Order: sequence, then structure tokens, then C-alpha cells
Amino acid sequence: MSQSERDVTQTETPSLVRNLSTGYDSPVSLNNEVADVETTKPSSAASTPGLFGSLLFEQSCDAEHIEDQNSESFVSDLNLDIIVSAIVAGQRDPGFVAKHFYNQLHDIQEVYSRQEIFRDLEDQTLLKALKDFAQNILQVDIHAQQIEKMQNHYQKEGWFLDEVAIYCEAISVLSARLNSCNLRSKRLNAFRNYLSDYVSSDEFVCLNIETNNLKKILADIKYSIRIKGLKVEVRRYEGESDYSAEVDKTFERFKQGAVKDYQIFYPGRPGMNHVGTRILELLARLFSTEFCALDDYCLQHVGFFDENIRRFERELRFYVAYIEYISPIRLAGLRFCYPEVSQESKEIFANDTFDLALANKLVSTRTPVISNDFYLKGLERVLVISGPNQGGKTTFARTFGQLHHFASIGCPVPGTSARLFLFDKIYTHFEQEEDPANMNGKLEDDLVRIHDVFEKATTNSIIIMNEIFTSTTLNDARCLGTKIMERVIELDLLCVYVTFIDEIASLGETIVSMKSTIVPENPSERTYKVVRGPADGLAYALAIAEKYHLTYDLMRKRIIS
Repeated sequence: MSQSERDVTQTETPSLVRNLSTGYDSPVSLNNEVADVETTKPSSAASTPGLFGSLLFEQSCDAEHIEDQNSESFVSDLNLDIIVSAIVAGQRDPGFVAKHFYNQLHDIQEVYSRQEIFRDLEDQTLLKALKDFAQNILQVDIHAQQIEKMQNHYQKEGWFLDEVAIYCEAISVLSARLNSCNLRSKRLNAFRNYLSDYVSSDEFVCLNIETNNLKKILADIKYSIRIKGLKVEVRRYEGESDYSAEVDKTFERFKQGAVKDYQIFYPGRPGMNHVGTRILELLARLFSTEFCALDDYCLQHVGFFDENIRRFERELRFYVAYIEYISPIRLAGLRFCYPEVSQESKEIFANDTFDLALANKLVSTRTPVISNDFYLKGLERVLVISGPNQGGKTTFARTFGQLHHFASIGCPVPGTSARLFLFDKIYTHFEQEEDPANMNGKLEDDLVRIHDVFEKATTNSIIIMNEIFTSTTLNDARCLGTKIMERVIELDLLCVYVTFIDEIASLGETIVSMKSTIVPENPSERTYKVVRGPADGLAYALAIAEKYHLTYDLMRKRIIS
């Protein structure tokens, strides 16, 4: 063979269109069994897919029509924005997923339906099956995105064929794996039944057979390329010799054992150069029957992706994202539970609960997380939290709001057990920095904000207030706080009120006093435990005095010395 003229013989092509058209292998390799070459309809009528609505709602619901609540004040006050941002980090279409974490449900059965799905997903076999399915669908979507960037007609069709092949295998494998799982949730069972019907339907059976057959037809194409100078000839393979073994044998003598590999591999690109494009065009002319079959296939199956399966895969991200977020917190030994929810009873409780945002931060640094309990029974409606600064009061208030919020969207919540109220709206009033552009004073701004809350709140609302009226005198703050409590009691609201005014905690039988505690032997040290008990401002005054060496004993010692 001369240097100016050589034959390149292709005797085996696993996927003609993939290898020639893309220039590199597809991201996913499938091992489908190949059916007979002839494309035929199933001999017997297969079942038609049943009904499947949604993983998130009783009725199918388009997320685009859901009210976006991520800009409301309770989101930032409760650190929900921090939590949700961490949950959706790295997720596909994070805006879609985040939207469902901000929007409460108002139907108990909807809440319990989501809880059922979370319970099923505690089965690691099922969870892995669904994650694998999601990864395969991601590859389907990657193919679709790459096709949009391609220019060559047959390259696009080759990628489309692989895209459908990945889809068909992903659906078939998921159906088989779901059938082997013990599902208890109504919605997952409905999807499993739908998928089982879909896999055995005429539509899918034909799609799968046609895809496998066409891939086999194209893979069986054999051709030769003759390169002479700048001229490239493409022709059918006619038994020419394969020089690969001869070349390897020739250069075998130059091998010197194991050596460092200095090759640099660059990522493949979906585009084709002009030579590859021309070769593919010549192959299409040589094998017109096969390439016409590819044309027909692509025209017939443009809308191959089932919309119900697409919706399932998108909505599944809500559950998987939350499970992945709480997984490291669980591994650190903290517990999560499925709360009982009620729209009637306001007798609520939570045991061993904690702030999700803080726990996520502390677990990453291997710092212990302090958990707390609370309960309201009978006529009790309000938790008034007092105690020293930096003692965990605001964290406790946030925890109360976070618990109710995540319970309202059907998620497992921090704690060993809980019973919570299914509210209509959470309102928060946390202290804000004074805005220089606002001509109103801070006190007036506080009053306007709290007035707006009470204008909107109903008896089914929750209000969480954190140290308001700090800009006025003690007497004025006590008077305003009392008026607010009277309004809270009148509306029969569930409420958490963090305050430095101890008297607020003893205004009536609906109010429960809780306080953040200190280490008895060292009053300046915080335990971050919040417990039931009367407010005791003297203990904290003593801690402050000791901190600054202003106790009687310390001052007397300094004077005498």
C-alpha cells in the first residue's frame, strides 16, 4: 500500500449514524435485545394506558399557574429562602422545584398523599430506581438539546434515534423495577399501573420494535473508504482486507513495556466537519433504502415522549430534592417524622425538633444541634418566649414556623413526633433595620406592619413576632404588646411572640410562658434549650452584671482592693 493511496475498511459499525454523524459516542450506552429486522405491528391488541394525574396534586396541575410566594416576608424571616435554595441547588429546573416548596397545601388529604410518597421513597431500592430513571431522562433531554445545535440532517436523525432508544429502555426498565417494589402510596401505584399499561400499549410496543430494528439495520451497514491525496471515495464493502491487525503487528516491535501515556483527550463536539458531512451524504446515496427508513421513522415519532411520564419525572424532583437535603442531617443522628395535621384542633406539639437551616449548617461543620420540645393543649394558643440574648429564642420561633410550613407541603419535619395545625397563612413580624429612605420612624413602621398583618389574618392563621417595639420605651412597648396580645386572643390565633417584656407572658390562660435557659453554674453560658416556665428577668440581669463585673461582690472587691 503506497503512501499516497490507502484503503480504510469499515467491517463493523455498532451504530453507523452515531459513529459517523456525531464524531463521538453518545453519553449513554444501551444494550437492548434486537428484534426481527422487519417492522411489524403487535399481533394482538395491547392495553391502552390508564389514568394518571400528578405526583403533587389530586388533579393534574400546571406549576406555571401556581401563585409564587417566595417574595413574601415570612419566607426570609423563617429562613425558608436559605433552606429552599439549598434544597434545589444542583437540581434541574430549580425554579419549578422551588415553587412547590413555597406554596402550602390547604387540603389534609393532599398533605397525607405526599407523606405516603415520602414514606415509599424511604425504600432505597425504589429511590435508586427512580433516580436512575431521572438520569436516563436527563440523557434524553441532553440529546434533544444537542440536536438543536446540529446542522447536518442525518446527524440530527441519528441522534434522534439514539434519544428514542434511551427513552424506550428507561421506560421499560423503570416499569419492571416498579413492579418489583411494594408501593403503598396511591399516586405511585397509579403511576406504576399507568406505566405498565403504557409499556404494553400498541404505541410503545411499535415504537420500541421500530427503534431496535432500525438501529440493527444501520449497524449492519458495512462500507469502505478510499483516500487518495485529497480525494475521498466511499463505496460498499466488498470483502476488502482489514489492515488493522497488520498495522498493529508492524508496530509491535517498537513497544517498550508500560510507559506513561501522554495523550490528551479533548471533549467531543456534536458538530461535523465538511469531510464527515460529505461522507455521510455519500453513504445516504449508497444505502438509500436504509436512510429513507430513517427519514420516515423520524417523521412518524416526533412527539414520542409521553406527557404523563414527562410530568411524573418533573414532579419527582420535588421529593428527591428534599430527601437529598435532609439525608446528611439524618446521618448525623437527627430524626424526622411524619406529622399529624389538623384543620380543626389547635392542640399541637413537637418533640426533639430543630431549625432546618441551622441544622444543615451545623451538621456540615460537625457541630452538635440542640433540639427542643413544645406543646399547646386545651385553650392554649400563644407561646411567649423570653430569656437572655443569644439564647435561641429567635431560632425557636423560626423552628415553629418552619415546622408548620413543611408540614403543610407534605414533607417529613424535624423531630421524633409532631401534631401540627394546617393553617391558611403564616404571617411574620421580625425586627428590621431602619431604612434611611423611609421618612417614618421605626416605631411607626412596626405599627404599620403589624396593623397590616391583623387586617389580613383569620382565625386559621399563624403569627410569629420577634422582638418588636424595641425602639420605644418599656412602658410603651408593654402597652403595645398587651394590645397585640388582646387582638391575638380575640382572633384565636396560634402565635409565637419573642419579647423582652416578661409581663406579656402572664396576660391570660391562652398564653404559655417559655424561656431560653442558661447553665446554672455559669449564668453567662447558654444551653439553647427553650422550656416552659415563668420568665425570670433577674437571672439574666445577673448574668449580664457578671459578664461586665458589675455584681455587688465584684464591685466591692475592686473598691476594697
